[in-house]
Amino acid sequence: MKDVMGVIYTGENDARLRELTMLRAIAALPVAGRYRIIDFLISSMVNGGMRNVGVIMQKNYHSLMDHLGSGKEWDLHGKHDGLHLLPPFLTRENVGVYSGLMDALRSNTNYLLRSKQEYVVISGSDLIYNAHMDQLIQYHIDSGAEITLMYTRDPAMQREDTGTYLTVDESGNITDMEVEPTHPTQECTFMEVMILKRDLLRSLVDRGVAHGQHDFMRDIVLPMVHNPGSHINAWEYTGVAWWIDSVQNYFRFNMDILDIGTRGKLFLDDLPVYTKVRDEMPALYGDNAVCVNSLVADGCIIEGTVENSVLFRGVRIAPGAHVKNCIIMQDGHVHSGASIETCILDKQAVIKRNARLTGHSVYPIVIAKNVVV
Repeated sequence: MKDVMGVIYTGENDARLRELTMLRAIAALPVAGRYRIIDFLISSMVNGGMRNVGVIMQKNYHSLMDHLGSGKEWDLHGKHDGLHLLPPFLTRENVGVYSGLMDALRSNTNYLLRSKQEYVVISGSDLIYNAHMDQLIQYHIDSGAEITLMYTRDPAMQREDTGTYLTVDESGNITDMEVEPTHPTQECTFMEVMILKRDLLRSLVDRGVAHGQHDFMRDIVLPMVHNPGSHINAWEYTGVAWWIDSVQNYFRFNMDILDIGTRGKLFLDDLPVYTKVRDEMPALYGDNAVCVNSLVADGCIIEGTVENSVLFRGVRIAPGAHVKNCIIMQDGHVHSGASIETCILDKQAVIKRNARLTGHSVYPIVIAKNVVV
């Protein structure tokens, strides 16, 4: 599988994630106690045999660059190929904010030219999954298709006003496609992952830009689906997956991952998920601490009560504090006597003594980074 490279586009719309993406890209959003969203994407590619992975960045990418570093955690720091960080490409015409995937690929043409691999896997960055990429690659090669899209039949993955939906026949060929429908009518949801030959990708992008096109799926793939001379097929992903495109979906994923059965479906023995290492002491539990059904990362100090919550590294829960159905990111602090329920605390957020915060799963309370309440 060394003849395949990966490209991750981190330019999704983050407006519905509010304070969580004010200072970071969606791909850099912390999840499940110690990971970032991009960890799942890069790990899937590395597990599939890819050793050349490019990450196309836009705004708020400093946190993402700090997390990825040299790529050593994913074994992408060798002499050849490796992890390529592609910050915004600034020209007189391009101010560094891409209008879509096609514009981003056009601005990084030199990276595609320098790469030697025959095939390229392209992925979005607002989705969590753990796929057997080697199976997708082999399926595409065996089928002889021009482009293969990865999809799921999970009805929970369908969304209104956004996304791409497919009709797939028994042979795996795509016969129809809807791009961003108000109400999807097709059961197969495109997971923003596709594979095609690198030379074909360059040709499609150059042709599309030359004709003033910006949306890769609507302007390039959709006409090919309806062209009898083109062969576009699909590969079904049968594992678990979540969109992380809103505060509600972010909260739901972290609550879902508290279930040991769900964790077992995402974190597979043969598909490990790698992340940046931060050496910490083991979590410390006080004499009167109560911790029920929660994920507690290294470096936490728990002296109060924690229920159904996800605590990242370095979180401190003081004596008498009560935390329920919450997500507390790195180095958060809940003081004694405070009670919080259905809240999301960003990094270094502090809840002062005797404070009371209660949200709802439909609208969790979000405390931004470094804020003291």
